[in-house]
Amino acid sequence: MRPLDPRLLRYAAAARTFFGVGVVLGIVKTIATVAFCLVLSQAIVGAIVGRSFTELLPDIMTLAGVGILRAATIWVMDVASARGAAVAKSQLRRRLVTGLARLGPGWLNGRNRVDIVTTAGAGLDALDGYFSLFLPQLILTAIATPLVIVVIFLQDVTSGILVVLALPLIPIFMILIGLATRAVQRRQWLVLAQLSSRFLDVVGGLATLKIFGRQHRQAARIESLTESYRIETMKVLRISFLSGFALELIGSLSVALVAVSVGLRLIDGSLGLAVGLFVLLLAPEAFLPLRQVGANFHAAADGIAAAEDIFEILDAAQAVTREAEALGGRATSLIRSELRFTEVSVRHEGRVAVDRFSAVIRPGRLTVLAGPSGSGKSSLVAALLGFVPFDGTIEIGGAAAVDDRRSRTAWAGQGAPLLEGTIGSNVALGAMQPDDTLVRRALALAALGSLDPELPVSVTGSGLSGGQAARVVAARGIYRGIDRFCPVLVFDEPSAALDSRAETQLLRGLRRLADEGHTVLVVSHRPAVIAAADENIELGVALRV
Repeated sequence: MRPLDPRLLRYAAAARTFFGVGVVLGIVKTIATVAFCLVLSQAIVGAIVGRSFTELLPDIMTLAGVGILRAATIWVMDVASARGAAVAKSQLRRRLVTGLARLGPGWLNGRNRVDIVTTAGAGLDALDGYFSLFLPQLILTAIATPLVIVVIFLQDVTSGILVVLALPLIPIFMILIGLATRAVQRRQWLVLAQLSSRFLDVVGGLATLKIFGRQHRQAARIESLTESYRIETMKVLRISFLSGFALELIGSLSVALVAVSVGLRLIDGSLGLAVGLFVLLLAPEAFLPLRQVGANFHAAADGIAAAEDIFEILDAAQAVTREAEALGGRATSLIRSELRFTEVSVRHEGRVAVDRFSAVIRPGRLTVLAGPSGSGKSSLVAALLGFVPFDGTIEIGGAAAVDDRRSRTAWAGQGAPLLEGTIGSNVALGAMQPDDTLVRRALALAALGSLDPELPVSVTGSGLSGGQAARVVAARGIYRGIDRFCPVLVFDEPSAALDSRAETQLLRGLRRLADEGHTVLVVSHRPAVIAAADENIELGVALRV
């Protein structure tokens, strides 16, 4: 990412506010700094020429007031930076989660989910350094440096020329150091992602590794990755220290050049003491913001690397479909709506998964979408939810926009995971105000009426059988459909892990939903599900090109 990527302003509205506040505070701080140097030089010169303490007292009081103003401005800038970082991270994280939902499982299947979790967690947290250290100095550089140079020029043209000639050396070295840092930082970030992914895989398969006696080899692999991460981190730190030294050396030599010029002209009498002292006090302020930008770049490098990955995901989500529009209000009753597919074609990885599919799925009926594996059943569901691009038209009650389809559809996917918490919290997932009565009804319709909603459950589904975990996922879809008055309910292989008795009970619950007016679509190839359907839609084997 560039030092200031325009996408940051587009995806995080708080960044725009942060920049506006930063500009105002930067101007105040610069004016306070110039005033401080001016008053201090006048007070020192006055003391040298023999002015009494009473005569110097106004300058001393002014100096104290300006100093307090400058300190207060710096404190406000720190507070604004911390708050801006917190709000911007929250906005980016919210957009990231929304973007991942819009991209859908099809996009996630081709990515390492641990990398995404690392980016959304530690990566976004690393933006603290970017907002609190790097961006404030970047704003100060754009404001303070030109103003200070103009003031120096107005006081002493020679010193102003020397500052202008020496100043470009710092950006040149910053660019060279930044190029080296970017490569090293990217390697460090990749190694961290590999380490996180490997560790998660080992923890997930630890029981299997233990059974086959392969745990020690994986421990050695993790140790190797940890050592690689340590090496890459030390490289980053080494470059950081060396670059800091280089920038300090260049800045010190530049200020020394101005000091030598001022000293020589003070000796020959061509420059007044007040002007010379004022220029000497102000010259470091022309170089300081630029030096700090270079030094703080390393503190922000982790956040910059993570932001690149975040913006790639957000750009991909924006390319799939337009930004989600806020719903005008929650529906207060179920409106029966038919689901219509018209000449729908879906391509996936160079093949035609669905070819010109047309069907009308009516409300109040239990419709089963059947067919062998690879015939395009899941692709049709993904197209309905806007997870994959497609040709043709998909409408729910005459509405074809993807946001309208999603707001009118409740979906229970095959193999959807459970989250740490209770069964009730998993069923009411995403609800702002969970309804305990509705949770129990959704469990009953999913053939889990005897299950306690307060029963703890883990991400691995501990305490539940595979069939019970699948029905909790189905209950989640039922809860959303009833709670949000979604006319269309879609279930992808809801009875795949069930025995015949549990399957019959689940089908009875789905039938009741259809009788209440929902448009119920079940993706399944199980004979019992097909036999219980009001309508069956059979898909053939997907065509290949």
